[in-house]
Amino acid sequence: MANSKQEVESLESLLESNLPNEELKQAWRLLYGSEYPPSELTIPKTATELASVSKIQLKTYQFTAAQEQLRPPRKVRIGLFQNQLPLATDAPVAEQRAALHKLAEKAIEAAAQCGVNVFCFQETWTMPFAFATRERLPWTECAESAEEGPTTVLLRNLAKRHNMVIINPILERDAGDVLWNCAVVISNSGQIIGKSRKNHIPRVGDFNESTYYMESTLGHPVFETQFGKIGINICYGRHHPLNWAMFGLNGAEIVFNPSATVGALSEPLWSIEARNAAIANHYFACAINRVGTEIFPNEFTSGDGKPAHKDFGHFYGSSYVAAPDGSRSPGLSRVTDGLLVAELDLNLCRQVKDKWGFRMTMRLPMYAELYTKASKPDYKPQVVSENERPRED
Repeated sequence: MANSKQEVESLESLLESNLPNEELKQAWRLLYGSEYPPSELTIPKTATELASVSKIQLKTYQFTAAQEQLRPPRKVRIGLFQNQLPLATDAPVAEQRAALHKLAEKAIEAAAQCGVNVFCFQETWTMPFAFATRERLPWTECAESAEEGPTTVLLRNLAKRHNMVIINPILERDAGDVLWNCAVVISNSGQIIGKSRKNHIPRVGDFNESTYYMESTLGHPVFETQFGKIGINICYGRHHPLNWAMFGLNGAEIVFNPSATVGALSEPLWSIEARNAAIANHYFACAINRVGTEIFPNEFTSGDGKPAHKDFGHFYGSSYVAAPDGSRSPGLSRVTDGLLVAELDLNLCRQVKDKWGFRMTMRLPMYAELYTKASKPDYKPQVVSENERPRED
């Protein structure tokens, strides 16, 4: 079972516990781009009770847009779910998956009671994040078919029952026994719309995942659902601005970033990257991170001279939603399971696009020419030195 001892609950808890009310309001405005207290949703008491019994922190947030004359509001509710492992990493694979499925059913039920239209899990949510161990068994046994595996079958039924689009990030085993880091998009009809795969594979610290799966060949698909156009930028892809940009160019209104990352490596980046993406690409960006410390049976190293160890470090949760106007929701806990329910008005995407004009001023042909040159081995950077400046007579 994940261990989260002696970790700070959240940035929000530190602010609220230590700042006087007036200073808190100003700090909140500067940090989150919105007023304090945050704008929350009214949800049924039954949802709150179910989350409490299931030991799931339930938070809500509301993003608004200006009223338009010709377009009605396009309000959509999304649910981001972060979780620890219910069982120890050395529990049998079938038992781990069953425990996670049981937890997922509770989270989705709570989300449904809150009116969630689109629900997304964290990266490879049906297994421990075992990719640093470099061990094949038992971890490759966690891989399953994106179309016919037990997790997709379960979620197809839940999606149809709750009229909810569900994004299912799993370790995929395809028909040729090739593994992929994948996210299956299941329609609210219960049918599979398609899948996205991880475009960028990390080679940093313990995250040497390239020994398990390859980079995607599927590009940057955007899935048209009843509740808006969505993209999935899996984990490490959030460090690549062009990866985010391509989902925007393909028309995404909401981009989910299911992740698994630890505090010692990436926490200073976490609150910035999805927010930057939302601003630059005029869409909502949803950052989801797993939570807890996963301890493995055998020690492993990263070839960095540090002692062998049995865990990656603390997965710090802190899932949040960022809007195209630069505002963002508070984050979920750094130490507990959590469900963030956010209501978005998708009209805000075009309103911000019209205000800032980034799409109109982005100069795609110029960048395309430069990147084409930069992709070649003989590329010479455009650097001008003092000795090369024209002489002034």
